[in-house]
Amino acid sequence: MEPKPTLAELAEAVGGEVRGDPRVVVTGVATVDQADPHQITWVSDERYAADLLTSRAGAAVVPAGFGPTPMPVILCRDPEAAIATILGRLAPPIWQPARGVHPTAVVAPTARLGCDVAVGPYVVIGDRVTVGDRTVLHSHVVIGPDAAIGADCFFWPHVVVRERCVIGARVTLHPQVTVGSDGYGYRFADGRHHKIPQIGIVRIEDDVEVGAGSCIDRAKVGATVIGRGTKIDNLVQIAHNVQVGPHCLLVAQVGIAGSVTLGPYVVLGGKVGVRDHLTIGDGAKVGACSCVARDVRAGVSVAGIPARDGRLWKRQQMLLDRLPQLHALIRELEKRVTNLEAAADHPEDR
Repeated sequence: MEPKPTLAELAEAVGGEVRGDPRVVVTGVATVDQADPHQITWVSDERYAADLLTSRAGAAVVPAGFGPTPMPVILCRDPEAAIATILGRLAPPIWQPARGVHPTAVVAPTARLGCDVAVGPYVVIGDRVTVGDRTVLHSHVVIGPDAAIGADCFFWPHVVVRERCVIGARVTLHPQVTVGSDGYGYRFADGRHHKIPQIGIVRIEDDVEVGAGSCIDRAKVGATVIGRGTKIDNLVQIAHNVQVGPHCLLVAQVGIAGSVTLGPYVVLGGKVGVRDHLTIGDGAKVGACSCVARDVRAGVSVAGIPARDGRLWKRQQMLLDRLPQLHALIRELEKRVTNLEAAADHPEDR
């Protein structure tokens, strides 16, 4: 086991400056309220200085110029980025199978494995599959015939990549991810639904991460594409022929219907639903639990059901909270108008 770093060593790693004892040894990272004297915590703004006064943390990461603290600190430009680096430094080793092919794995004779590949127990690799150097396949991963997997990929247990799909380099697929399942396509005739063959593929570009339980359907024809650097959360459904641009963020339980196009840097909040054949422009953001029923222009933020301009939606939500009072006011005004009209019709009763 490697020795735990000192505060000075962590400061050097994040490009920060130590204030206090640089010899403090740090064994872990925790939040301000849960950290113990052997752990380091962080705050990103002077507004949270009071939280440190009651913290038991042995050290903290704070912005440059931060005021007095009861524990030694690392002063740095970006505490959030610094703590990410520290988490990487202190993280325990990632569990993975040994390099080589486990005796229980089934690897087709025509498959080609790169250097230093790790193939875990009960993995199945089909005919003519290629697997890049240093890729790790955990137990029960299944790779269909003619699929291509890039270098330095990491597939957790029970990942399925079906036939002919293409995965780039440095792609992480978490447990139970399915890539290349049939697109949801049927034609109704003669009183029943007839399956439309889905003969396309899925292509996932470099540096993509896909969360547990997510499904990416193969195209009817051509390819469903996930652009480079995109990060997909757990339980996300991406339908056939969807084109996801580079560096998008798709949060948990997003559902995207067929033939949707997302530009680069699009963000879809949790439980967003997107209707088929729409385009969401570059850098657009969709708020959580929204339903996108028409195209979204580049750079805008939308929310609601159906999704509309985010600022308008917020104003409408504020008004919804006032509906009971507004309803009572309208009823009172109706009574007043009725009385005024009655008085005008019968002036002798005034």
